[in-house]
Amino acid sequence: MSKYKCIIFDCDGVLIDSESIAIGVLVDMANHLGANMDFKASLISLKGKSLNSCMDLISKRIHKPLPLNFESDYRINTFEAFRKNIQPIEGIKEVIEQLEIPFCVASSGPENKIRLNLEVTGLLSFFEGNIFSCYAIQKWKPEPDIFLWAAKTMGFQPEECLVIEDSVSGVKAALAGGFDVFGYTEHDYRDELTKLATKTFKSMSQLKSMI
Repeated sequence: MSKYKCIIFDCDGVLIDSESIAIGVLVDMANHLGANMDFKASLISLKGKSLNSCMDLISKRIHKPLPLNFESDYRINTFEAFRKNIQPIEGIKEVIEQLEIPFCVASSGPENKIRLNLEVTGLLSFFEGNIFSCYAIQKWKPEPDIFLWAAKTMGFQPEECLVIEDSVSGVKAALAGGFDVFGYTEHDYRDELTKLATKTFKSMSQLKSMI
């Protein structure tokens, strides 16, 4: 029997394989403005960061404010790319189907993005009614607020919950809130999560036995 009473999943990179798509769109848009960003390097440097912090970085690279429509255009472009290319993380559906305790998703993305990606990948029905977005509370990782809100709403204390994350900022947010956090390392390009997370795992088949 699991020692945990609730599982809180991050979305991008844990439930759905979306980060390379989103960062690819962001890099293309940034480079049209003269940012001269490398895609592979950006996969590492932008992973897990909020859109606002990414836009600040781009603005600094081009030495001027971004166009007013940059964020809205980014959302349009990424939503189109998600509909065409998004896939669930391999093995995640099997993990979810076997869970016998409550679970939810807590993500830095806006709720319409979370819902779109979960719907396209066939996962939305598992999380309906238990979707928590940083945009709703205007607090972003590595602040712990999103996880604290999710846990409280689900009816549990932090020490009763397990967070599943794949980014440094997400792991730090969970730890700051008093949660155990398992780090998914399939795309941990700098091997940063091992020294931070409570435990780490490289495939969803491993996670099933760890929970």
